Amino acid sequence: MTEAPRLSEGFDRIRGELELPLEFPRPVLEEAERVASAALPALPDRTDLPLLTVDPRGSMDLDQALCIEERPGGYRVWYAIADVGSFVVPGGVIDAEARRRGETVYMPDARVPLHPAVLSEGAASLLPGVVRPAALWCLDLDEGGRTVGADVGRALVRSRERLDYDYVQAAVDTGTADGTLRLLPVIGKLRLDLERARGGVSLPTPEQEVVPHSDGYRVEFRSPLPAEEWNAQISLMTGMAAATMMLDAEMGVLRTLPPAPRDTVARVRRMAMALGVSWPEGTSFGEVVRALDPRTPGNAAFLKEATVLLRGAGYTAFNGEPPRDATHAAVAAPYAHVTAPLRRLVDRYGTELCLAVAEGVPVPEPVQEALEVLPALMTGTGRRAAAVERACVDLVEAFVLRDRVGQAFDAVVVDVEEGRPGGIVQLTDPAVVARCDGADLPLGERVQVRLARADLLTREVRFTHT
Repeated sequence: MTEAPRLSEGFDRIRGELELPLEFPRPVLEEAERVASAALPALPDRTDLPLLTVDPRGSMDLDQALCIEERPGGYRVWYAIADVGSFVVPGGVIDAEARRRGETVYMPDARVPLHPAVLSEGAASLLPGVVRPAALWCLDLDEGGRTVGADVGRALVRSRERLDYDYVQAAVDTGTADGTLRLLPVIGKLRLDLERARGGVSLPTPEQEVVPHSDGYRVEFRSPLPAEEWNAQISLMTGMAAATMMLDAEMGVLRTLPPAPRDTVARVRRMAMALGVSWPEGTSFGEVVRALDPRTPGNAAFLKEATVLLRGAGYTAFNGEPPRDATHAAVAAPYAHVTAPLRRLVDRYGTELCLAVAEGVPVPEPVQEALEVLPALMTGTGRRAAAVERACVDLVEAFVLRDRVGQAFDAVVVDVEEGRPGGIVQLTDPAVVARCDGADLPLGERVQVRLARADLLTREVRFTHT
């Protein structure tokens, strides 16, 4: 048996172990085909807007399309969100299946979508050159990028172009960007400045990413392009506007993250001191991490340890008095998920709620009823998606190291546990993060380790400190 099929079988095992719903039931597919072929709803025509989409290369499930304009005293952002609610009836068979799935799960060799492809990659997707129903946000900003007006309503739109991040970045870097692409970095940088000012946090740690390779797959460390960060700020801004709308209406479902406990912050501060990371009194955690180069061993270890400050995100639903703590600590503001309804269930319900509030009509009963179950549902399916991602990375790590047991590697110690021998080490080439056995591993320092195990069946990679 060749190695490539073994890797494929490993992905199949992950799908089985984590009970991913691979096939859509026939009634769901039939209903999806029916609603996908129905006539477009009678909605205001905004196909005049020169909208475009910016996504990873090859994406077909396009949730968002944007258009940015200058206006007196600032800017206007038109942000069209795929109107999944025009196709999916709450309580129907597609909705029930979406509740079972929760979100789209992406794997190296395939994806397990939230909705049938005829919707997610067809009738509901904001593909270029075709008219689609959308929840169209209109966000007015002042010259500093602050939101001074927000509204949303259903409309028919037509995206003009489907762009990827590399194209957008190249256009900006070469000075050839015009229209929306010229203004995207302007708005993105203004919003990033506002995020810093309010104490928002975004860890600059490169993420492991499984990518195709000549003999199957490999793992790489990847940092997002500036274009990705600018685009993310548009989505974040919309989610903040949606959260404000929900809080004013005293009904909604927020994405929340409580502030880290004082003792945890104190422990991370001590860790910063031990690793030589400067954290002056009066300086926020966000300011500290933004100044760090993650390629420096001590900084890499600190950033790994500091993730403890951003744990505990969840969903908070309310129908009546808003929650006492409605803030997402990393965003440093109230925030709601509404911009990815093709890929995440809660976004459809959040969008439906905002549409009703903006129109001044009662929130539909099925939406109100869903608020009771969405937090637990999204938490459970989110954990499953995270477990799939981690298992796939573990499998590919074992795959790329399968023939190198006994070899020595240069690594950085990025995590140790008090009272427990060993720790976590990070290799640069190949891009592996794994357990390492050995006493007194020096946190934040370079060490040489030896590969003791790389098991494709258990997905375990383990090193020893030489």
